[in-house]
Amino acid sequence: MSEFEVRLFKDDASIVAIGEGLLSATLPLEAWTHEAHLAACSWLVRARGDIDTERELSLIISFYNVAVGGVNDDTRGYHHTITQVYIAAVKAHLAEVGHALPLHEAVNALLLSERGRRDLALRFYSKERLFSVQARREFVAPDRLGLKHI
Repeated sequence: MSEFEVRLFKDDASIVAIGEGLLSATLPLEAWTHEAHLAACSWLVRARGDIDTERELSLIISFYNVAVGGVNDDTRGYHHTITQVYIAAVKAHLAEVGHALPLHEAVNALLLSERGRRDLALRFYSKERLFSVQARREFVAPDRLGLKHI
């Protein structure tokens, strides 16, 4: 069980605000939580079909990190492999729940599921492989379990 309390969303508007804040790089840094990452990705997948998340989210997050005073280097900031794992998890989850649920309910269900766990990527990767510089900079294949199991 995770040592972190999951913060759930009360409405779709709060998720839209996170997504738009990410795109405009105006989201306060303290609001860029694990939950916000998954909410923003879910919103992008569901509402912004013009954005290719697998290809463009790296640029969006990297730009955001710098805009709020962060860096993207070999130890901090954007992590490509982890991002790709969560994009796959978000897409699999949204495909299962469909569009019947309001966005915040779909995101909350994701956050409470195995796919929404903070340590999800460690199900598929050893710590050594996942936290390597190579995995931060580019996608590396899992060494524990294939992502088809996401």
